[in-house]
Amino acid sequence: MKAIRMNASRGVLACALSLALAPAWAQDHSHHHAPPQQPEPSTSHDHAAMDHDAHQQHVDHAAMGHGGRDEPVEPIPPVTDADRAAAFPPIAHGMHHAPEINTFVLFDRLEAVDLDDGRGEAWEAQAWVGSDLNRLWLRSEGERERGRTESADLEVLYGRSVTPWWDVVAGLKHDFKPGPSRDWAAFGVQGLAPYKFEVSATAYLGEGGATAATVEAEYEVLLTNRLILQPRVELEAFGKDDPVRGTGSGLSTAEAGLRLRYEFTRRFAPYVGLVWERAYGGTADHRRDEGEHVEDTRVVAGLRLWF
Repeated sequence: MKAIRMNASRGVLACALSLALAPAWAQDHSHHHAPPQQPEPSTSHDHAAMDHDAHQQHVDHAAMGHGGRDEPVEPIPPVTDADRAAAFPPIAHGMHHAPEINTFVLFDRLEAVDLDDGRGEAWEAQAWVGSDLNRLWLRSEGERERGRTESADLEVLYGRSVTPWWDVVAGLKHDFKPGPSRDWAAFGVQGLAPYKFEVSATAYLGEGGATAATVEAEYEVLLTNRLILQPRVELEAFGKDDPVRGTGSGLSTAEAGLRLRYEFTRRFAPYVGLVWERAYGGTADHRRDEGEHVEDTRVVAGLRLWF
């Protein structure tokens, strides 16, 4: 009987607890499953603040490279001429230059020539020693045919850099051949013209009022990093007729060449090419009198070296 009473008491206690906890359970259940209500005004301000914080975090992540947007946060302004001038200021040629003395030697042409009745050789070389502004230049050019030197000269010049791309030169030139040797005073410019044409123009003043001028221009076309095509043009003119040396007044000769070289290194490059030459005016007349060709085309092969 006592046991029955205890069980009844426990059942009454359980029912009472269930009735007491039912409102709380219903409130919690409705919190998770009831449809969302319209937010109060204060809640709207809280959500706006949360959206602003989320947007700020997105901007911060984008700035660190973690943003999900490809477009910039702010539009990039177009580049102006003032921006380019600030990024690439002109080179101040009057800046302090290194006082060290440097040297350079270049054999631009050291080649064998295929002639109609034999073989010949030709060379063109230059060297300098000095600083960036002041240099002593040596230049030489010549040709040999069938074992005989047909022309050869040597120039010793002082060069002064006047712009980042141009030097003025002045000095002496000595002609060994053709004919008797002769000395000239030389004045000229050399450097890099627009579009990267290497140009050399020199005027000469000799004994008895003799004058001459030489203009050379060449360009390098990079077919690959090692394969380079070099067009080259040279014009020569004289102020007076000189039968002893076989030259006439006015335009004397024009030469155009096309050489294709392969640079195993920048210092060592074999090449093959084709050279066309023609004499004009009095020079052409002197060649006809000597039984020589006025116009000639030659195949050449050689080396380009510098150190």
